Amino acid sequence: MIRKIDINSEEFQIELELTKQFTDKVLEEHNLVYNPDDEVNESIQMGLTRNKLIYGKRFCPCFMVIGETLEEQEKSENRLCPCTPALTKEIPLKGSCHCGIYCTKEKAEETKNELSMHDAIATHSRGLTKDECEKLLLKEEINSQELESLLEARELGFVKFNLVDTREWMEWVGTRIKGTDYLIPTTSFYHALERINNQKDISVIVYCHSGSRSAYCQRIMLDLGFKSVANLDYGISSYGGERESGDN
Repeated sequence: MIRKIDINSEEFQIELELTKQFTDKVLEEHNLVYNPDDEVNESIQMGLTRNKLIYGKRFCPCFMVIGETLEEQEKSENRLCPCTPALTKEIPLKGSCHCGIYCTKEKAEETKNELSMHDAIATHSRGLTKDECEKLLLKEEINSQELESLLEARELGFVKFNLVDTREWMEWVGTRIKGTDYLIPTTSFYHALERINNQKDISVIVYCHSGSRSAYCQRIMLDLGFKSVANLDYGISSYGGERESGDN
């Protein structure tokens, strides 16, 4: 079941402010800095807030929460922010946690340079052939320009695929890529995935805000037998095409 949280409610806004204070404290305690992409930080803080309101704990929003009851959740290896894998493995080895909100100073500078380079790209390919479309869908990652071209080709009937948003409902309502077929939130992934379990023979493109949550879901879908699953690198934050909003 997809849980819908009113992000404009007083309850959410109060808890969001507490979450921001919490993530500030994590940075201070572990000598880290925020991701230079403010949208990444806001997205993760909102996800942490959502989980705090639903589960009573700030479970990592980039991973599904296992367990229906509090007892089941405590027995499962759910990631509680700041999670042990992030502090002991991901940040020391890669410079940032899986979600990307907590970074070393060196990683933050590297990410800042990558974002500047990505913003410099102003054009994208158009007029893909059917063969080119099929080859793109077999890639592990595609970029914003490739997705725009694939969506255009789908409109023309050259190719068929499902575009899946793995963010949360509140993010979906705010803005999403026009042409998205399904919302399958990471935190309730297995339940929501039932909507397309009978479509495993159709290629899938997944996206989130920055590409981390969707990469996690991509691996699960491939393990479950989906034909092909491509991840949108840098997520919707990099997407230059049309968007839409609202709970439709």
